Amino acid sequence: MEKVPMTVGGFAKLEAELKERQQVERPRIIAAISEARSHGDLSENAEYHSAKEQQSLNEGRIAELESLIARAEVIDVTKLSGDTVKFGATVKLVNEDTEEERVWQIVGDSEADAKAGRISISSPLARALIGKAAGSVVEVNTPKGAQSYEVLEIRWG
Repeated sequence: MEKVPMTVGGFAKLEAELKERQQVERPRIIAAISEARSHGDLSENAEYHSAKEQQSLNEGRIAELESLIARAEVIDVTKLSGDTVKFGATVKLVNEDTEEERVWQIVGDSEADAKAGRISISSPLARALIGKAAGSVVEVNTPKGAQSYEVLEIRWG
């Protein structure tokens, strides 16, 4: 079974979502199915079919979360250090063409959120950054074409 790297925070979010889906959503959906059943003919009962679909989606997500949690390799980024980029690093970059500065934290696939400044370890930018030190320049193929970035700073935690 392939391990899935993730931060402590990302792991906690997965556990919280699993708990919510098992202890809140599952009973709510079961109650909705029971209520819809009491309305009679199931073949033409839209409420029943909707509740059954919700149940299927919820159970699928529960199975996915359980699998991710079982395969999780939790990495405490507060205990990491070093001069090169690796999983968990927060990296300040400057786009050499636009002079735009951005800060990204490299995290696991399940916790990536570009709007929050977190990119997946498997993204093209993160893969290009791994092993680089401050002052390095990386070139990344993006949908907008090749982009060059200079690593300005590497932080941990």
